[in-house]
Amino acid sequence: MVRLVHIDDGWQAAPDLPQPIYHSDPSHPSFGQLQGRGIRIHPLPEEGIAEGIILIPSQRGPLYDLVNVVDRLLGPGGCPWDQEQTHESLKRHLLEEAYEVLEAIDSGEAEALREELGDLILQPVMHAQMAKRDGRFSIDDVAQCIVDKLIRRHPHVFGDTLVADADEVLENWDRIKQKEKGEAAPASILAGVPRGMASLLRAFEISKRAARSGFEWPEIEAVFDKLREEEEELREALEAKDEAAIASEVGDLLFTMVNIARWAGVEPEEALRQMLNRFAARFMAMEAAAQRPLRDLTAEEWNDLWTEAKLAQAKG
Repeated sequence: MVRLVHIDDGWQAAPDLPQPIYHSDPSHPSFGQLQGRGIRIHPLPEEGIAEGIILIPSQRGPLYDLVNVVDRLLGPGGCPWDQEQTHESLKRHLLEEAYEVLEAIDSGEAEALREELGDLILQPVMHAQMAKRDGRFSIDDVAQCIVDKLIRRHPHVFGDTLVADADEVLENWDRIKQKEKGEAAPASILAGVPRGMASLLRAFEISKRAARSGFEWPEIEAVFDKLREEEEELREALEAKDEAAIASEVGDLLFTMVNIARWAGVEPEEALRQMLNRFAARFMAMEAAAQRPLRDLTAEEWNDLWTEAKLAQAKG
């Protein structure tokens, strides 16, 4: 009789199996991997199979367990809440989980990061399996798309292109991306920056891309000159009590600060997030140390509590 053997992560043990081995799916990565190990492996014939072993790769392991669990939740008899979700309704959950991953990274706790990454991974799996249910695409299609893109956009790794540094990598990335969109109408270098992105992140990304195209100040002092110019224009708008102008000038001032951060090699979203964490910790320490409601404190008492909280934070 022909024996059927499921091979998953343990396929590397195949050299010890009786040969020849027949593979049910020559397009599966394990087919080439087994050939590379010198195994006499052949596509499964339709008839006339000699006595031996048929290798049947199966999609197993925790990642595909997750896919199967999500399918169960979305399918008949599954979870009513999950079945009611749409791509639109899940958008906020994707953002929430991403921010919780950032918080776990800040904590330095490996267990917290592991858990939060799992919560984050659930989101694209949910979107992919909802799309599969609707006959559009599957998680495998999603994975294949990014695999192809990474290989295509890293010719210095998977091809013979030579690069000098990370900046040249980004220049190649932009060039390849524009070529993918079509030579007749090359996309703007700013294309692909999502409008729904957090404004500070979007400002930083737009600033970086504009600079890569040559739209840049010659030195950081010129950016500080621009900052002083924007500050003066904001003061004028405030004196004129022109609400529209005030909003516009505040935006200009913030964007100039983003450019200063870029010149300083600082990611402004991360810098502001860390500053807010410090501020929140100090403020909560003040609340805990105050003998009466904060609103009743004098300016001197406020300053003393703030200084104490800042010193305690520096020590701890």
